[in-house]
This record gives sequence, C-alpha cells and structure tokens, in this order.
Amino acid sequence: MEHDKKIKVGITHGDINGIGYEVLLKALGDTRITELCTPVIYGSAKIANYYRKGMELPEFKLFQIDSPDSAATDEINIINVVGEDCKLEPGQPTPNGGKAALAALERAVSDLRDGLIDVLVTAPINKKTIHSDDFNFPGHTEYLQDRLGEGHQAMMIMCAEGLRVALVTIHEPISNVAGSITSKGITDKLVAFNRSLVEDFGIHGPRIAVLSLNPHAGDGGIIGSEETEIIAPAIEEAMKRKVLAFGPYAPDGFFGSGNYTKFDGVLAMYHDQGLTPFKVLAGERGVNFTAGLPYVRTSPDHGTAYDIVGQGKADEQSMREAIYSAIDIYRNRRREAAATANPLRHQSYDKGNDKLPVEKA
Repeated sequence: MEHDKKIKVGITHGDINGIGYEVLLKALGDTRITELCTPVIYGSAKIANYYRKGMELPEFKLFQIDSPDSAATDEINIINVVGEDCKLEPGQPTPNGGKAALAALERAVSDLRDGLIDVLVTAPINKKTIHSDDFNFPGHTEYLQDRLGEGHQAMMIMCAEGLRVALVTIHEPISNVAGSITSKGITDKLVAFNRSLVEDFGIHGPRIAVLSLNPHAGDGGIIGSEETEIIAPAIEEAMKRKVLAFGPYAPDGFFGSGNYTKFDGVLAMYHDQGLTPFKVLAGERGVNFTAGLPYVRTSPDHGTAYDIVGQGKADEQSMREAIYSAIDIYRNRRREAAATANPLRHQSYDKGNDKLPVEKA
C-alpha cells in the first residue's frame, strides 16, 4: 500500500455569498495541509482573491489548473468552474450563488467518480438557492447517494474525536419521523454504522448506543410504543448479526450523564435529536461524513452563516477537521481493504498426523 502517496483532496467552494471562501482560505493557509495532501479547489480564483483581500488574509498563491491531472503537488490548486462575470452578493442568498455552488459540486463529483481526485470536501450550500431541476434533493447527502451511490445507501455520520453520531432519518419533517421509522430500517442502519466504524474509523468490535424516539424512552408504553414495538426488536436483530448495539436510551439522560463516552457510536432517530447534542459537545471540531458510499466525502458541520460574511469572524477549524477526516477515512479504508483482501484459510489438524495441516476453504 502506498503510505506516502499524497492524497488529492477536491474542495468545493459552496455558496459564494456565504463563509465558504473565508474558512477555505484560512484552513488552506495552514502549511501543514499541503504537507499532507494536494488540495484542488473547485471555485473561482477571482472570488477567492476578492474575499482574501477584503478580509486582509495572508496572501498565498492559487495555482490555476484545468484538471486535477495538472495539480501541483505542493501548491493550492484551483479549477475555475464559474465565469468571470459571476455576480457576488456577500451575505445574501441568491439564485446566482446557488448556480455557482452547483457548478462546483457537479464538476467535483464528476472528477471524483473518474478517479481524478481521491476524496471530496464540500463547503456549505444554501439548500433553497441551489434547488433546481438538476438539484432536486434535501441536501448534499441525498444528492451524493444519487450521483455516487452505485446502489449503496448513504448514511450521515457527524464525527469529532471520541464522538460519532449517525441518523436513522436525515432531512425528514418532524411530522413524518415516527411513520418513517421501522425495525428493518433501524437494523439496516446499525449494520451500516457498524461497518463504517470498522472500515472508515478503524474501530473493531464497536459499541453502538441507540436512542429512543419518545421522551423517557416511552416510559414503558405510557408515552409511546415505538421503543418496545420497533426499536428494541431492531436492536435484538442487530445483535444477532453480531452488531454490539444497546438501548434504547432516553437522549436527555444519555447525553446529560455523559453515558455517550462509553460508546463508539450513537444512532439517533432523527436529525435534531442527534445533531443538537453533537454540535454542543463537538464545538468547532465537528465534521459531517457521508458514509456508506464507495467514495469519501466530508464537510464542515456548519452552514453558510450569511450574518458574519466578510467580517473575518468565521472559524476555520471545522473545515480543517473535514480535510483531515477525509484523509484519515481514505487511509483507513485502504488499510482495512488490504488487511481483509486475502484472509488466511482456516486450518485444522489431522488427528492421525499432527504435522500435516488440513486446509478448509
């Protein structure tokens, strides 16, 4: 395996009117990034320079290229995906901002699929402005499943050091959540989550906590029956499949008591149930990882933050962590694939001749 190979990290600029360029430029200004990988930005050199000068950020060269094939190993590369006349309106959600975000995403996904970049990191988008005939999805996760899934189901995992939260339902309206949860769906998520913890995070024999849907885990059916009728049977089935799953746990007590520290992963029933405590605990270190696909994609765990655009206030730590995580996950996958490519045959010994092993396929 090529331990020293510099990984090509494709990075989309996201919504050009949001904080994407600020966190990108600040994160890539750290010289450790180009020591670890070869960054390829999908965006606009003109817009990047506009934000850099406006916020008086340190100057560094953007190496303009037409294809990742031409990327300079020790430089910050950029592929222009929008025209010189692209209109900027910092701090404002605009259709033009959505078009620019989609242009970067489509080119980067195409290059990832063609093997021209190794991993993808996406800056925040505005889900309303990017919405179009070409992007009819609730978010990045669903779009990437459609474009890169190859029949696989995507899973959103929010990760920070020591904390990994996955979701049963992702961008589902609260009014639909209870009806969307099934025993099979939960079991499938647990199996997929377990596989990701092993292959993507290098954790063998991971312990997964499963959260309840109702307050107080249903209080024995007084507040709801989903825990006993849907969630508990799903956990039992997952255990039969050798997934170490436990619960269901009432979320407030689970996080409030620090019980989450005893587990390698937490499976939440819906978006805010998992992401609210995650973002409080992870702070600026949180990363959104799209698991379950044949390709690696991460992003910062924050949005476009229009209210602070151009003020130099945006914290780049989550973007930096997203880049680091993409590299780590890519390497973990290669390591796991190499370790399991040629498993040893099981051997037993002929009782009549203990010097001669008998192979079993």
